Amino acid sequence: MHNQGKVSIREFLQNNVLIFDGAMGTYYSSIVNEPAINCEMANIQHPEVIESIHKEYIAAGAHAIKTNTFGVNRKNFGENSKLLEQLVDAAVEIARRSANDTTYIFADIGPIDGEEEEKVVEQYKEVVDLFLKQGINDFLFETNSSITGLFETARYIKEKSPEAFIINSFAVLPDGYSSEGRYYRKLLSRNEENASVDILGLNCVCGPAHMLTLLENVHTTDISIMPNAGYPVVRGRRTFYSNGPTYYAEQLENIVKRGVQIVGGCCGTTPAHIKAFVERLGSTSFVRQKIQPKSVVVTEEKNESKNHLWRKLEEGKKVIAVELDSPKNADLSGFMESARRLQAAGVDTLTIADCPIAVARMDSALLACKVKRELGLDVIPHMTCRDRNINAIKALLLGMHAEEIYNILAITGDPIPNAQRNEVSSVYQFNSRKLAAYIDSLNAEVFDEGYKIYGALNVNARNFEVELRRAEQKIEHGMVGFLTQPVLTQEAVENLAKAREQLSAKILGGIIPVVSEKNARFMDSEVNGIRVSEEIISQYVGKNREEGEQLAVEISLDMAKKIKSYIDGYYLITPFNRVALMEKIIEGLRE
Repeated sequence: MHNQGKVSIREFLQNNVLIFDGAMGTYYSSIVNEPAINCEMANIQHPEVIESIHKEYIAAGAHAIKTNTFGVNRKNFGENSKLLEQLVDAAVEIARRSANDTTYIFADIGPIDGEEEEKVVEQYKEVVDLFLKQGINDFLFETNSSITGLFETARYIKEKSPEAFIINSFAVLPDGYSSEGRYYRKLLSRNEENASVDILGLNCVCGPAHMLTLLENVHTTDISIMPNAGYPVVRGRRTFYSNGPTYYAEQLENIVKRGVQIVGGCCGTTPAHIKAFVERLGSTSFVRQKIQPKSVVVTEEKNESKNHLWRKLEEGKKVIAVELDSPKNADLSGFMESARRLQAAGVDTLTIADCPIAVARMDSALLACKVKRELGLDVIPHMTCRDRNINAIKALLLGMHAEEIYNILAITGDPIPNAQRNEVSSVYQFNSRKLAAYIDSLNAEVFDEGYKIYGALNVNARNFEVELRRAEQKIEHGMVGFLTQPVLTQEAVENLAKAREQLSAKILGGIIPVVSEKNARFMDSEVNGIRVSEEIISQYVGKNREEGEQLAVEISLDMAKKIKSYIDGYYLITPFNRVALMEKIIEGLRE
């Protein structure tokens, strides 16, 4: 059979470099002068073009070709299972017609993003079964930004075809992070979970020079590398890759000298790029150089943490955090005065929301830096996933760290109201768990004093068992503590007790002073995540402002007593910027 070649892939790799083909999508687009979106349809509509591309790569010297199936899955082609089967069958038939007796044929499977792992695995298995049915046993899962679904799918393949050869390849930026915030060294690390995968690798996003730089910190040579031709430029609505075959071949040769087993090309590469590389290596047997992996450097233990808030929590102090709303305009005087008063009252940290309900306010991170710099007070700025992509998030984290901000609340963020969506676009590249994982990976690789990452815990959730499972996942992704929604019902108190028992993280119990009957009913009915008991609401009937505030202090302190044994600190939320009210509650807590 064509895809078995003269020897098995494993035997071939013992003494040789396996050379893959280059790009399909961008090369196809340049030939037909059309966008490469869903170029997989060409398997049915223009099979002669796909066959010609395969043959060009083989003639250029590629040992392995990828089927034209990168985007063949339900996410891209809907629920039409018959079409998926037609596309895979046609792709395999074209590849076999193109191949010679020594060509390896790999099933090419691209990422399935934005789905829960169970659905991702289900979709992968569907496509895998189509290839196995056609007798294809070698698989390339490429351009992945996370491990979601990959390892379970690999185990599934090996159960059905023990001799299958599987490559999992990841796409990362030049700084080593994927679009989901996963660091490449973690993605490429070997463990029991990915034992069914034969080779791990990198492809796409980076050009060859940046790929080579990333390799300097990889402690293995059993790896696949398939860089882009370089970085794209757009001219007249068309995308071009400016790096020529000669430069690409030079860089790919340097990658092979690093000891890499498998090389090929990704976006922007053509048969000319592969041919130039093959010619540069010469017509010998492509013997790869055996080099010793770099030794792991053991660093000295870090000095005592500069994170004062975390030290207090570790020492068992019941800390007090107070949330202040950032200004809606450019006037900071009121906010800074409130911060000074709260500091004088004895708070341990301020928290600053990141544009709640998707309404623009002064930036929480920049404001946190100012408070820290001018008052020396610890701050927990909130960071949502709504308004920033991975580059903006990293840039902001670097800047905050320089200003000695070491705590952060990672949340997904309120959605933009429907009425504004034509004018304002959300980003949502992450959710709170992925954001936490990204920050946690930066802690390991970038920051000497890592961020302590906190998350939200809704003790008023209708199904609190589900909320607890989410919280456990957040801990797995790097969160070390939670700030809870306000506790204003007995059920919330009981849920907090469950959280204390089940979660291995610090918990700051949420308390918001209810200042009037109207305020209570509004929060209970219209504010997501808050529940106010009827017992509390009834106490405010007929009360004036002064009486309402006095009752707010009493109820807040009573709730604080009820939850004291379940928490590591208090998270006080300031209503309507009434700092004087918070001062009274803080005084009561201190007593």
